[in-house]
Amino acid sequence: MSTPKGKLIAIGGAEDKGTDLEKGEIARYTLNFLELGILRRIVEETGGINARIEIVTTASTIPYEVGENYLDAFGKIGCTNVGLMHIRNREDAGREDYLQRIAACDGVMFSGGNQYRLTTVFGGTAFLKTISNRYQNEVFVIAGTSAGAMAMSNTMIYDGDASRAHLKGEVKLTTGLSFMKTVIFDSHFEKRSRFARLAQAVAANPSCIGIGLGEDTGMIVTEGNRMEAIGSGLVIIVDGHNINFTNIADIPEGNPISLENLKVHFCTRGNGFLVEERQFLQTVLAAV
Repeated sequence: MSTPKGKLIAIGGAEDKGTDLEKGEIARYTLNFLELGILRRIVEETGGINARIEIVTTASTIPYEVGENYLDAFGKIGCTNVGLMHIRNREDAGREDYLQRIAACDGVMFSGGNQYRLTTVFGGTAFLKTISNRYQNEVFVIAGTSAGAMAMSNTMIYDGDASRAHLKGEVKLTTGLSFMKTVIFDSHFEKRSRFARLAQAVAANPSCIGIGLGEDTGMIVTEGNRMEAIGSGLVIIVDGHNINFTNIADIPEGNPISLENLKVHFCTRGNGFLVEERQFLQTVLAAV
């Protein structure tokens, strides 16, 4: 596949804005825009405050509340050319007006919530094909927070209680939206103690790089390969390419997994990572 001309901006979330899948709870969170700094970067990468950005609230159980929160947040930084797409099902995803809007905007942002909703609603649709083609062939930005970030990869975590993630079979994987093929994103990473969850996902898919996104923290991906950490927190890179031993293929489900030689990097704002080369970068130009 050719090098993508667009950019991905994967954000670890600071606001779940509707669901806690591990506890089965629905709650009302407000946007914690310390993340405003990240939104400013999204606007900058998309073309400035006059750029057209579409917010897709499909992942959330409270889409109208989430949408209004985003309009308010973007408005605070001077970006008012923002649209809301409350796409709830596959029929909505096929609406001609939504297809026209996604073909004309400068960037799209997927809200948090449940990443499984994103894949079941958009998988195989013209809507997803349009976004993917634009990302591949145009200077087009795809941003996502929490579930919206986790769905960006080809291999996607859709469930897994952090307290049991060291046990084989407790981490559930499926196919994501596939904007990026060789990574697995996880969000709310330190706050929800998800290291073992991402480690198990990488152990089962050692050709992938695990990207654990802290809250109010993100990674900007250019050319499908070069990553730059942004925000106030930590991104943890989990590299399984050099695993020497793991028992994950041989033990029964429910047993603890073992791993030898899992490689880990900690990235803060301005650090970076080259996915294909599996190389940590101390500094990335234009870091903010």
